[in-house]
Amino acid sequence: MGPVRAALLQKELGIYFFRDLLDHFPFRHIDKTIIQKIGSITSETDFIQISGVISHCEIIGEKASRRLLAHISDGSGYLELVWFRGIQWVQKNLMIGKKYLIYGKVTYFNKHPQISHPDYEIIDSSVSDKFIFEPIYPSTEKLKTRNLNGRQIAKLTSAILKQINENDLPENIPIQVLKPLNLVGRYKAYNDIHFPKTMDEFKEASRRLKFEEFFLAQIRFKMMRNRRHHKSQGVLFEKVGDLFNTFYSTCLPFELTNAQKKVVKEIRQDTNSGRQMNRLLQGDVGSGKTIVALLTLLLAVDNGFQGCIMAPTEILAQQHFNSIQNLLKNLPLNIHLLTGSTKTAERKKILHELKEGLCHIIVGTHAIIEDQVEFKNLGIAIVDEQHRFGVAQRAKLWKKSPISPHILVMTATPIPRTLAMSVYGDLDVSIMDELPPGRQEIKTIQRNEMRRMEVMEFIKSEIKKGRQAYIVYPLIEESEKLSYEDLMQGYEQVKTYFPEHLYYISMVHGKMPALQKEVNMQRFKKGECQILVGTTVIEVGVDVPNASVIVIESAEKFGLSQLHQLRGRVGRGNHKSYCILLTGSKLSHEARQRLKILCDTNNGFKIAEADLALRGPGNIEGTRQSGALDFKLADIILDQSILEAAKRYADIVLDVDPSLEKMENAGLKNYILALKGKTAWSKIS
Repeated sequence: MGPVRAALLQKELGIYFFRDLLDHFPFRHIDKTIIQKIGSITSETDFIQISGVISHCEIIGEKASRRLLAHISDGSGYLELVWFRGIQWVQKNLMIGKKYLIYGKVTYFNKHPQISHPDYEIIDSSVSDKFIFEPIYPSTEKLKTRNLNGRQIAKLTSAILKQINENDLPENIPIQVLKPLNLVGRYKAYNDIHFPKTMDEFKEASRRLKFEEFFLAQIRFKMMRNRRHHKSQGVLFEKVGDLFNTFYSTCLPFELTNAQKKVVKEIRQDTNSGRQMNRLLQGDVGSGKTIVALLTLLLAVDNGFQGCIMAPTEILAQQHFNSIQNLLKNLPLNIHLLTGSTKTAERKKILHELKEGLCHIIVGTHAIIEDQVEFKNLGIAIVDEQHRFGVAQRAKLWKKSPISPHILVMTATPIPRTLAMSVYGDLDVSIMDELPPGRQEIKTIQRNEMRRMEVMEFIKSEIKKGRQAYIVYPLIEESEKLSYEDLMQGYEQVKTYFPEHLYYISMVHGKMPALQKEVNMQRFKKGECQILVGTTVIEVGVDVPNASVIVIESAEKFGLSQLHQLRGRVGRGNHKSYCILLTGSKLSHEARQRLKILCDTNNGFKIAEADLALRGPGNIEGTRQSGALDFKLADIILDQSILEAAKRYADIVLDVDPSLEKMENAGLKNYILALKGKTAWSKIS
């Protein structure tokens, strides 16, 4: 391989070493013995493999519509092959009159079947490169123009496997794990995942390598966690003091749920253990995470430490500050709010009081992690809606104290058990799946644009009962201008249904000055207006018990968890509440699935499972937080049984040999040590 193609492999697929190429797994295999006829193609045909002679090949069209068109026939009919990129290279290499094996996805153009950018090979090519089950690898257009399509990658991989032996791919799973699970050896697994002789061989190789991915991840997580538990010194909250007890016995607005009591107990044990707490608190919308956070802050102050709570938006930070101040008004505490819009003089005062230890609790936004913010003795850092902060941002909290403060991260987006098990293995996870008494179940329905009038009449009927309503428009990040225009258009449309002399309407959006936004929010909160029109700024931090309806415009443009968050703005009082998903009349299959899930359940954990299946879980061990987890083969939804087995055996191995010192774990230890040097972001909440 020359330097140009090697550089392309690095850039396009991240393949630098032989090992990277072996880890570039095929996404399917073609059974070379199954060749279909062109005449058998129907509208139901998906992928097809055919053999025929190329009879015609020419470049047609101009500029953007320029493409290479070829015809292949096999006696039963002819098929069009089309290329839109790399067309000159393909034209130079295709030979008229030669017989080719063609593989690809069938589509229709002008009622005639065609395959775009097919995999192809000349049939009289050397026999040594042929495989009964031919692997098909992910490739890119740039690679294909350099003759590095899936088939060429297969040839490269085959060449490597012929030159290595078992010593080059040493076993990294202990024999006491391999045997009971009947897992094939590592060397055989790599051979059979790429070039199996039967599909059973492929399945066994796949099972082995999926288990390896899960098992190694679990071993690393558990070792990290053990190391943190034994070595990471934490500030000590030795007592439950007067502030905590006074608040608990006289100021609590309601009886804690059993789930809340359990979490407070877990936090109490963590903070009294002498090691740093690193706990994830996940609870559904309205499960009462704020009270748990408040009790944790009081625990810190009782022990002579400061506490901070960091929220992703000014609105949510203000909401926390107001509710915390209100709940603690009878206690001798100094509480401040620090955000981007805090005035200079006030900011100076807050920074001074934090540094001197005169400020007990600080509530704020990203402003808290700025370099000039210094604490005298930060004991607990609470991060709300943790998915809104980058991992590196959250890490800055660690540097605010000589001894790392305890960390409590909270999310109202419930994380499925399988995801928590595989990704948050380094965190202690608390789950609050119990709602406080009195919370109303929300009825969710989907209506299309044609029934808008009916929806507006329903809002009028709720307003007549003295209720209030939200109308939410999507925020399209790529085009703030477009979003703003959509919102203003929507606002004018709402006014046609709700004339201003009869109804009071407020509006909030991201471009609005913070003060005006707050004034409009407060008007709605105090009942001075009946309808609040806005973008997703109302997703978190707005608590209006009198609001009984939320209409989500263009609901198909929202993700599942965001829709669930928005729905949580209603159902906070004693009134029956409704969430209406207003959509266009043409919906994709996936959009229909999303909306159906939301209409069928209010359970955030079930929604999270469905969301995970639809979207992929995100690489939460790293700093990237959306897309697919960094497993090359394993899938935490489809391979749950393998994941659970990996976790079980990782526990067995490390419970007996926590440092992997025993001879039977030498291969595993060597492999784990070779992985060292990768930043373990998962340690940072």
